[in-house]
Amino acid sequence: MSNITATREPTVVTLGCRLNGYESEAMRAHAKSAGLEDAVIVNTCAVTAQAVRQASQTIRRLRRERPSARIIVTGCAAQIAPEHFAGLAEVDHVIGNAEKMLHKTFAHLAETARPTQHNARVQVGDIMAARQVHAHRIDPFNCRARAWVQIQNGCDHRCTFCIIPYGRGPSRSVPPADVVAQVRHLVEAGTAEIVLTGVDITSYGADLSGALRLGTLVRRVLRDVPELKRLRLSSIDSIEADADLLVAIADEPRLMPHLHLSLQAGDDLILKRMKRRHTRADAIRFCQRVRRLRPGIALGADLIAGFPTETEAMFARSLDIVADCGLSHLHVFPFSPRTGTPAARMPQVAKPEIKARAARLRAAGDDALRTALAGQIGRTTTVAVELDGVSGRTPEFCHVQLATPVAPGSLAAVHITGLTDRLQLRGTAL
Repeated sequence: MSNITATREPTVVTLGCRLNGYESEAMRAHAKSAGLEDAVIVNTCAVTAQAVRQASQTIRRLRRERPSARIIVTGCAAQIAPEHFAGLAEVDHVIGNAEKMLHKTFAHLAETARPTQHNARVQVGDIMAARQVHAHRIDPFNCRARAWVQIQNGCDHRCTFCIIPYGRGPSRSVPPADVVAQVRHLVEAGTAEIVLTGVDITSYGADLSGALRLGTLVRRVLRDVPELKRLRLSSIDSIEADADLLVAIADEPRLMPHLHLSLQAGDDLILKRMKRRHTRADAIRFCQRVRRLRPGIALGADLIAGFPTETEAMFARSLDIVADCGLSHLHVFPFSPRTGTPAARMPQVAKPEIKARAARLRAAGDDALRTALAGQIGRTTTVAVELDGVSGRTPEFCHVQLATPVAPGSLAAVHITGLTDRLQLRGTAL
């Protein structure tokens, strides 16, 4: 995913996850207040080798488009491989994931001439030493319909395929009062929907005093900000879902009926080799449970195709879990070996086979989504309208194309009339 957010001068190019999108807004504000009028900040992703290549390509393109701009590279790829980005002639500064969230970093850059020495260009600290995450007062960005609020950063798990803990550091939580204050600020500014985001949000609260869990935070946000119309969660690890979260799913209508699960595979041996903490049966049991608690809930998942040692029979169980869990919103990742991870040293599946399996998974996901969308035709639902005024999302996170424009940022009653050829709903505002 690539998204460019520009103000009058400082430009932020966001590659990767929703947490990066949130952090980009904090950096844009820091750069603007520091007077970095000519800055172009590239907030990179490291989840796959392709994401790192995309970052390098983006930097080169930006230098061609903005020859006089000061290019600052940050994010997970920059944290993990600062020397690579410092070695690019197009780059002026490389800053780490902790440094990028501090106003003083940008103030220092504004006061400093562009460095000519290689080492002077790099400000990347030891992210594994990070012990807290700073709350930032973010104004509504892109569209008032939806805004992200960071509740957590980092990860204490070590899945064998994943490089992200080395880019994000240990799990650490934003204090609940700070989360509530940010949500209230956004709601008072007119934001209709808040998405709670982080790297591993179901680990929320483990580093804070008291018996705090994600469900506790969700219920507190809904209690303390009664004006909030919609609350949504980013990806969760189902095995960590706490009792309060399940209560909220069942009882809180303002918590949207949509969960995106970090499943990764449907075969038990592959899950073990991934060092995941759930089994196939755990995943199916969780999906059945939340569907009983919240009939009609939409479930999505991350799935990896072609993990090392995956046989056709193992892959078939991942393919089958789409139906067995009732998944309708898939994020499919062809396995990409990341240097430094255990999975990169395991026997690899041939690249053409990885590509073919990913295509089969996506096709299964498309079929499941088509069936789920068809079930919405003829219903009336509420859509959070995007910036363009002609598209939006249902509570189940289904994309809707509107027949006529509606006020951006509003929650509109919409009658669903059909499907588009891009697996989206068509609807008419009432």
